Amino acid sequence: MAVAAETELYEPIKRYWEALGYEVKSEVNHCDLVAVRPEAEGALPVIVELKRSFTLPLVYQGMDRQKLSPYVYLAVEKPREARRGAGKRWSDAGRLCRKLGLGLLTVTFYKTRKPFVERLVDAGEPDEGGGARGRAVKRLLHEFRERSGDYNIGGSARRRLVTAYREQAIAIARLLSAEGPLRPREIRERLALGKAAAILQDNYYGWFERVERGVYRLSERGAGELPQYEGVTRG
Repeated sequence: MAVAAETELYEPIKRYWEALGYEVKSEVNHCDLVAVRPEAEGALPVIVELKRSFTLPLVYQGMDRQKLSPYVYLAVEKPREARRGAGKRWSDAGRLCRKLGLGLLTVTFYKTRKPFVERLVDAGEPDEGGGARGRAVKRLLHEFRERSGDYNIGGSARRRLVTAYREQAIAIARLLSAEGPLRPREIRERLALGKAAAILQDNYYGWFERVERGVYRLSERGAGELPQYEGVTRG
């Protein structure tokens, strides 16, 4: 069965990596899915890009992600010709991935059974890497670890993403909603959030307004949008 959107691939792929012992989060620094082994401190992450079908733009995207990690996988719905063991174009896709060091995952969907994930090509082995990769990976892993949970769906870049920054802003908005106007110092201490003052001053989402010097409250816009994030809890 043909999937209607690439987001349908996310849950099967997420379960696949979780079964292998990885912690998985979606839409981290523009990557559809990032998987990290919690016990492997300093290890490079697995990055997966999701698409409904195998295309050259997907390959280009995967090559771009190799700047962050050698463990990059492309994930698509398994085409019908591949299920029948035929299809030269499909075998060429696998050969191309091997040449480029990209991994290839497929998802087969059924009407009455759970989706089945296959790893057809392994991602390339680590290379020496350079300073640029090291800095980029550091930013990626920092964003990954700063998030308290996985509140997005991989492949859903058009939606409002719950980033670590947004999680922190939500926590501040909830506190102001419950207790009324507060000073940044009070918010920092209550939430153990060192960036509280900067988030209030930046007011990136328009959720906060200054009552007087050094005192902030929740804005009308913040009060209206806060219920959209009811399931987001910052650990």
